[in-house]
Amino acid sequence: MRRVLIVGATSPLARYMAHEFAQQGDTLFLAGRDVEELERVASDVRIRFGAPVYTGRFDALAIEEHEAFLQGVVQAMGGLDGVVWVAGTMDGLEEALHHPLALKRLIDVNFTGAASLLTLAARVMEEQGRGFIAGVSSVAGDRGRAQNYPYGSAKGGFSLFLQGLRNRLSKKGVQVTTIKPGFVDTRMTWGRDKLPFLASPQRVARESVQAILRGKDVAYVPAVWWLVMLIIRAIPERVFKKMNI
Repeated sequence: MRRVLIVGATSPLARYMAHEFAQQGDTLFLAGRDVEELERVASDVRIRFGAPVYTGRFDALAIEEHEAFLQGVVQAMGGLDGVVWVAGTMDGLEEALHHPLALKRLIDVNFTGAASLLTLAARVMEEQGRGFIAGVSSVAGDRGRAQNYPYGSAKGGFSLFLQGLRNRLSKKGVQVTTIKPGFVDTRMTWGRDKLPFLASPQRVARESVQAILRGKDVAYVPAVWWLVMLIIRAIPERVFKKMNI
């Protein structure tokens, strides 16, 4: 039995990841900003799987509160074996293209807050010599696109952070996994036409948890995105600038 913290737990992807861990018999701590919704998600997991589930409010932007929050998580579950960061947003993307404060908020939610909490989690796991950390990044971080580069740059920074953390902790018995989903059928993609390889959150959750438990370093989900992004990264910049993607 593992004790797993899931951050951003009210999102569809995180809910189904909670299901996957609960089916394994794990104890969960679900964290996010909407306390009432967190409790609804927790109640559902408890009823479905009989798993012990704790909840707690977490704000990615309140970095000064992160250490006390993590201490509370460890105390509630009696330890910590894994952390999964799922929190993220594209809200305010259009505004972030032109206004620095909107850009800062987008980057702080998708990167700075994540790096803050996972730095603290890494310290706990390094001291105990075991555990896993997983971060849900995005294929959007693999190359800067004209349409979403504020979001993509935050996710790209997060991926690089996870890579460095993985290299640092690899000799300490701690596994760090970077999850890179493509388009997921959630509110973030609702109303957008002709999205290639659109996947359900159930599928992405299942394949993500499988990658984590298998100790993979990087997992594109679904796997076809590995090939897609290999091709996109290989396009020369002079050509890429002219493409409407």
